[in-house]
Amino acid sequence: MDILFVADPLPSFKIYKDTTFAMMREAQRRGHRVVACEPQHLGWVRGGVVQAAVRRITLTGDAKDWFTETASETVAVKDFAAVVMRKDPPFDSEFFYATHLLEQAEREGARVFNKPRALRDHPEKLAILEFPQFIGPTLVTRDAEAVRRFHAEHRDIILKPLDGMGGMGIFRVKDDGLNLGSIIETLNKDGAQTIMVQKFLPAIVDGDKRVLVIGGKPVPYCLARIPQGGEVRGNLAAGGKGVAQPLSASDRAVAEALGPVLAARGLLLVGLDVIGDSLTEINVTSPTCFQEIFDQTGFDVAAMFVDALEAGVRAVPR
Repeated sequence: MDILFVADPLPSFKIYKDTTFAMMREAQRRGHRVVACEPQHLGWVRGGVVQAAVRRITLTGDAKDWFTETASETVAVKDFAAVVMRKDPPFDSEFFYATHLLEQAEREGARVFNKPRALRDHPEKLAILEFPQFIGPTLVTRDAEAVRRFHAEHRDIILKPLDGMGGMGIFRVKDDGLNLGSIIETLNKDGAQTIMVQKFLPAIVDGDKRVLVIGGKPVPYCLARIPQGGEVRGNLAAGGKGVAQPLSASDRAVAEALGPVLAARGLLLVGLDVIGDSLTEINVTSPTCFQEIFDQTGFDVAAMFVDALEAGVRAVPR
C-alpha cells in the first residue's frame, strides 16, 4: 500500500535516531510504498479535495544519501492507503491548520494516524489533567500569586511553558525561591500566558522515562532519559543520556490504563513521559525513541508500529 508521511523536510532527518525514518524503513521492508510531504504541501480548493504535493521515495540503505526520489506529483490525500502525521512540534498555528486540512481529507475518505482531531484535543502538557490519579502536584495558571503559593507549599518546583518542546524553557526553583519572580515574569509574560508548575520529582535522577504505547498496548521497554552534569532536564535534546530498560510495574499500569482510552480516540502512537511513578506529559504529535530502544534491547518498535498501522487500515473501511 502507499503510505504518505507528513513530516519535516527529508534532508533534515538524522536517520541514525529518527523515528519517522525507522517507520519508513520498516514499511518499505514489507513492500509498502513510501511517500512524503511537508504540512505546507497540503492544500484544498472548493469543488475539489485536499491534495498534497508529494515525493515518492525509495530508501537506499546508504547512511548519507538515504533516499532517492522516484517521482513528484500532486495527489488527493484520500487516495493513500494511510496517512501518518509525523510533523515535529511545536504545535503552532501552522500545525493546527494542517490538522484541519487532514480532518477534511478524512471526511473525503482518508485514513490519518494519529487522528487530526485527537492531535488537537490532546495538548501534550495539558492532556495529563484528565488523569489526575497518575500525576504529581500540578498547577496550571497565569496568576503569579498562585505560583508563589504553590512554591510556598511544595518548596521545590518545576515551571514550564505549555508550548515548549525538548526541555525548552524549563526552570527549577528550590526552597530558597531564588529568581522565582523573574522566572514567572519570563514564562507568563506578565500574566498574558498560561504556564504549568509541578512539584519537583527527585526520581528525575533515574531518568525521565518515555513509555511508548502503540495501538493501545505498551512497548515492553521504555527509554529513561537521564540528566547529565548540572542539568535538571533529561530530554535528549537537552543533553540527557538515553538508557533503555524494561517497564516497571507502575509504568505498565499507567500505560495499560491510558492506552485503550487514547487508542479509542484515534491515537495510534502515544509517548507517555513518566518520572518515578508520576505521569508528566502525554506526547501525541511526533513521539520518538524507536531506534534507541531497538539499538539497546533488540525490540523492534517500528515493526510493532507498522503492525498496528496495517491493522488500523484494515479496521477503517473506505
